[in-house]
Amino acid sequence: MGTETDYIVCNPATEEWTVLPPLVLPAQEFGHLLHFRPIAYLGFDAAVPSRFVVFAPLTNGLNDSGKVAIYSSETGQWIYVQSKWAAGTLVYQSRKTHVFLNGTIHLTTLHKSIVTIDTEGKVWREIKMPDDLPSSSDIVSVGKSQGRLYVWQIDNASNCQLYIWVLEDYCTGKWTLKHTVDVLELFGRHYGKDKGSFKMFAVHPDCNVFFLTDGEKMTLSYDLDNEEVNVICTESMYGLPYIPCFAELPSAGH
Repeated sequence: MGTETDYIVCNPATEEWTVLPPLVLPAQEFGHLLHFRPIAYLGFDAAVPSRFVVFAPLTNGLNDSGKVAIYSSETGQWIYVQSKWAAGTLVYQSRKTHVFLNGTIHLTTLHKSIVTIDTEGKVWREIKMPDDLPSSSDIVSVGKSQGRLYVWQIDNASNCQLYIWVLEDYCTGKWTLKHTVDVLELFGRHYGKDKGSFKMFAVHPDCNVFFLTDGEKMTLSYDLDNEEVNVICTESMYGLPYIPCFAELPSAGH
C-alpha cells in the first residue's frame, strides 16, 4: 500500500484541463509524509499539444525510491519504472530547470550533470556538464533551441561573463562553447558588487536569441547573430517564451 497524490494539467492554448489519475507513492519511503508531493515535469511536442507526458521522480530530496513515474495522455495511466541512473541521482535533482526535447525529458542535477529518460522509460542517460564551467557556485541552466540542447552559465561571482554551450553528441557527451559575452556591456551600465544577480532565463526555440534580466530593473533580449540588444521592459522579469501552435486548428477552407 502507499499514499496517493493528484495532479492537474492545463493547456492554455485550448483552455482544457486534465485531471490525472492519482500518483501512488511507495509507503516504505513516503507513507509518513502525508503532505508530500513529488515534483512533476510536463513534456509535450508543440506540434501536437493535445498529447503530453508527465514525469515524476519519486524522491523528496531526502528519500529516494529509485523509481520514476511517467504519465501518458495517450494511455491515461501512470507507469512506474526503476531508475537506471546512478544511485542517489534523484535525491540531488535540481528543481529549477528541465527540458523536453526529442521525446526525452532532461533534468539538471546538483552535481553538474543532466539526466535523461524517454517517454517509455527505456532509454536512460547521464550527461556531464561542460568541463570548462567557469564557476562551481553559479547555477547552470538548460534549454533547447532549433532542436538542440543548450546549457549556459553567468559567472556572477567574478567578471559577469555569459557562457553558452551546445551539446554536439549525446553518446560522447561532447559540448561546444558556442558563445561568450560580457553581460555588463549588454546592460550598458556598471553594477557594484552589492547589486542584483544577472540571469539568462530563456532561449528562443527557433533562433539564436537569448533573454536576460538583471534581477532588479531591466529585462532584455540578445541576438547572437547580429549582436543586437533590445530592452523588453524596464523591470525584472522571469519566464519562458510562448510557443504558438496551429497544427490542430481547423484550416477554414485554406
